[in-house]
Amino acid sequence: MRILSWNVNGIRAVEKRGLVSWIRDESPDVLCVQETKARPEQLGSDLISPQDNKGRPYVSYWASAKKAGYSGVAIYSKIQPLEVKPLGIAEFDDEGRVLQAEFKDFILINAYFPNSQDAGARLGYKLAFCDAILNLCNTLVSRSRHLVLCGDYNIAHTPIDLARPKENEGNAGYLPEERAWMDTFTGAGYVDTFRHFHAGEGGHYSWWSYRMNARERNVGWRIDYHCVDAAFIPRVKSSVIRPEVTGSDHCPVQIELKPGRVSVSE
Repeated sequence: MRILSWNVNGIRAVEKRGLVSWIRDESPDVLCVQETKARPEQLGSDLISPQDNKGRPYVSYWASAKKAGYSGVAIYSKIQPLEVKPLGIAEFDDEGRVLQAEFKDFILINAYFPNSQDAGARLGYKLAFCDAILNLCNTLVSRSRHLVLCGDYNIAHTPIDLARPKENEGNAGYLPEERAWMDTFTGAGYVDTFRHFHAGEGGHYSWWSYRMNARERNVGWRIDYHCVDAAFIPRVKSSVIRPEVTGSDHCPVQIELKPGRVSVSE
């Protein structure tokens, strides 16, 4: 099972850059997108139900912000989830931040973490969201469920996760409080799958500023993740970043799962 996650920074904008044909050619089993900036009723049928490379339609699910043209997440899946629901906390659901899709073997959480903004203007909101996500993950694990938490975390965890750590120590996405939450999250038993396979490797980023030719120079940040509960790691075959895919200031990140089941005690 191949799951891709991509902050598209406006789904209608990236549609004009070939999103529908890319989905067809790529044909992931599941595609999670963030920052859709749209409600489904604003979109054509090609975006609501695109097809894979064999002409099979995807089913899509949407969580949109109350504010027009802002935030929002969606899930495209070839596999019918057992249930799809938002986070269940109004202050975050009002911004379309989370969708939970229940599959037979795991819960997929598609999350668009808030940006803490200049001078930490929304840091309190960001940390409250982070804590709500950690509580959700802990609750699922306590109920003997595995999870995959994917999306734009808006956090570069360690110095090797951005090109210029020293220059960005006071900037949103690399604030001490944000990095400390990632320490808490991973310390609670959740695994950054990319680092599981690429420990200690710098130069791998998933977001680049549009300014100063940052992408061409690979001056970026790794802020998009697939994390899983530690017991689910045996199911993870690979975790990679896809910088060759353009159309947004982010690129997709990808995880591939092996078939089969693992118990929560493994």
